[in-house]
Amino acid sequence: MSHPAASHTVLVVPVPALETWVRARWEHYEPRWVSRDPAFTHAHITALAPFLPSPTAADLAVVGSIAAAADAFAYELSAVTAFPDGVVHLPPDPLEPFAALTAALWEAFPSCPPYAGAFADVVPHLTLDQLSAEVSLASVRASLGDLLPVRTVADRLELHRYAEGDCRVLASWSLGWPEDFAGDAGTRWSAKH
Repeated sequence: MSHPAASHTVLVVPVPALETWVRARWEHYEPRWVSRDPAFTHAHITALAPFLPSPTAADLAVVGSIAAAADAFAYELSAVTAFPDGVVHLPPDPLEPFAALTAALWEAFPSCPPYAGAFADVVPHLTLDQLSAEVSLASVRASLGDLLPVRTVADRLELHRYAEGDCRVLASWSLGWPEDFAGDAGTRWSAKH
């Protein structure tokens, strides 16, 4: 659960149902990266990271248009698994709506490949932990207890800034807002500074 020292932005789908559990992991591993922003959700599924270091109003309007075009959707988190590098995670079921959101964002922002192009196959997931001598899939499952399965709805896209001592929500958009919603795409987001 490590982050680069530099500040960076990430587009995420928040998962409030697991916030208490995931935040506790952050407090254990990365206390300097725990947010004081009450709107910030440590539990999330990444839509695009890293995003632009300093997005403009025009960039935010594009993200707002993509969010408006993406319908909210139901999904489930239940299968605790690990990537080959040991990252313990929950893949959402279904994967496809998350993958489609990532693809749309990447197409709009080609200078921001998912995970900086580190992976040939980008798998949507909620990060839980890292395998180690103390952490196994079984121990993570046991720790989650009856929190799983999580059945919820992806209904929001958020722009988070990660900076040591200052992680916060910069903007938030509802998924599937109708085109005739009052205001233009540039005003559909709620900026938090």
